[in-house]
Amino acid sequence: MPQTSHTVVVVTALAVEYDAVRAHLGAGAEELVHEDGTRVECGRLPGTEWTLALAELGEGAVNASALTAQILGWLRPEAVLLVGVAGALKADVALGDVVVGTKVYAVQGGKLTPEGFRARPEVWHGSNRLVQAARSALRGPADVRGHLKPIACGDVVLTDDRSAFAEFIGRHYDDANAIETEGAGAVHAAHVSGQVDALVIRGISDRADAHKSAADAGGSQRRAAAQAAAVAVAVLRKHRPREASARAGAAEGARYGGDHLDFRGGVFHGPVVGKRVDRER
Repeated sequence: MPQTSHTVVVVTALAVEYDAVRAHLGAGAEELVHEDGTRVECGRLPGTEWTLALAELGEGAVNASALTAQILGWLRPEAVLLVGVAGALKADVALGDVVVGTKVYAVQGGKLTPEGFRARPEVWHGSNRLVQAARSALRGPADVRGHLKPIACGDVVLTDDRSAFAEFIGRHYDDANAIETEGAGAVHAAHVSGQVDALVIRGISDRADAHKSAADAGGSQRRAAAQAAAVAVAVLRKHRPREASARAGAAEGARYGGDHLDFRGGVFHGPVVGKRVDRER
């Protein structure tokens, strides 16, 4: 087991999502309570350097933003993942697939004019470090079909794929592969909190149509949440803490040539003076 520990926060909205991630925590997880009442369950993610702090926040982007920001200020993690279920927006995204958000759109901003509604979208990109870890993680498991694509977020549970809102999403956010209700809030909290890597990972539990209730009743949310949790854990097994990444880079040695000087790991208390010495090549 690693001797050092780094914290990553995983936030969920629903109990079924929380339970799916909780199944991956090691023994000895403990509950921590913020002074304002927010609760997280902390435990080691076996085989990694990560201490995982897991929270169930409830539904909605505003709620997710406020409570994620509170948790980030409290625990000061290196990364935050929002993990859960979503509805599919594309025909080639099947139930049980997992969409990893390369972008998250907040879809309801805009201006209503006599000529109609003019969208004023906001967008947050997934952290490059986490997106790259996801690309690597998704090359492995044959039992998970992953899509690295944009995700739409709005405070609307979409159960009518022929509605005006569905048409609006298709017209203005044509590249979105899934729709959900918390992602924009969580990634916005990470954005305003400073250097926190953030990523949204969603298992597909329905097709955002009139069959959603039937799919949910058949256990689709449980299966989709389990798939999303498995991908989140695979991403964290690939994603190294920043200190560990720095150590690995230093261990590889300098790879500079020409007039470059390698000062990594050095401590200096005054000006540095150098001299170029020609060497045989």
